[in-house]
Amino acid sequence: MSFVRTLARPMLASSFVVAGLDKLKNADDTATQLSPLLQKAAASLPFQADEKMLARVIGGTQVGAGVLFGLGKFSRLSATLLTVISLLNTFVEWRSADISTREGRQARRNQLLKNISLSGGALLASVDTAGKPGLAWRAEHLAADARKTAAGARKTTGQKLHKADKAVRRAVDHATGA
Repeated sequence: MSFVRTLARPMLASSFVVAGLDKLKNADDTATQLSPLLQKAAASLPFQADEKMLARVIGGTQVGAGVLFGLGKFSRLSATLLTVISLLNTFVEWRSADISTREGRQARRNQLLKNISLSGGALLASVDTAGKPGLAWRAEHLAADARKTAAGARKTTGQKLHKADKAVRRAVDHATGA
């Protein structure tokens, strides 16, 4: 891991970990804030779940993914989870912000920009391969290697068939000339 990644991942993760801990500590407030979305989520689950429990799951996921991301473990998966949670929070905060005053609208805009920036950072991190080839690159080069191997096998087989044909002709010529 490069020095920049070693430094940047915990910096980015810290905001998510603190927000997740806050969601866990204040599960009632989180459930109230996320209520419209949590009601739909609870209704679609195949088991009984209340909003407070789902709020805790979201907070725990945010803390867990943030810690894993900060440590550089499963960083692409954890960054993807953080991106989804961040976008969910952005949507909910945008809808529930007080916009009755000029200061409220300004605070709403600032919060939106902060959340979008964090989401963008997490999204970038979710595609960071840490200098290693990604799956698309590996698949492309594996296919190219397979094509080269097949072409080489065809060429070698053609050469061997040509040599065998010559040998058979010589044997036939030698047998008919004798």
